[in-house]
Amino acid sequence: MSITLEHPTATVTVGDLMTYPELQISDDVMVDTAMDILLSSGADHALVRDEDGRCAGLLTRLHLAPFQARSWYTERTPIRDIVHDRAPFATADMPAGAAAAAMHARGLDAWPVVDDDGHVVGLFSH
Repeated sequence: MSITLEHPTATVTVGDLMTYPELQISDDVMVDTAMDILLSSGADHALVRDEDGRCAGLLTRLHLAPFQARSWYTERTPIRDIVHDRAPFATADMPAGAAAAAMHARGLDAWPVVDDDGHVVGLFSH
């Protein structure tokens, strides 16, 4: 007679692996300023917050590449008006495997993690 004890496996969640985002900018920051912030920080991305402090997306150097020439447009255009990665975002209770698969499908290296009100609580990356 053999006895098998089954132990429930704990699912690793996004909340277990997320980090606090180091760089956050407001969505009303102008494109040229956002480029300066990313370049001077050495970061590859910045979280974008709206006027209420909720997550508005993730801005990467790739998103800013078309604006490298710096024209009058970059001086007068807020980040909210250019293409950057927007919702849906990860939640802390989401299984990490599912989040990694969603990131892969969307071509993301990092994904904002938000609470029920849309405020950033972390950043998930793989």
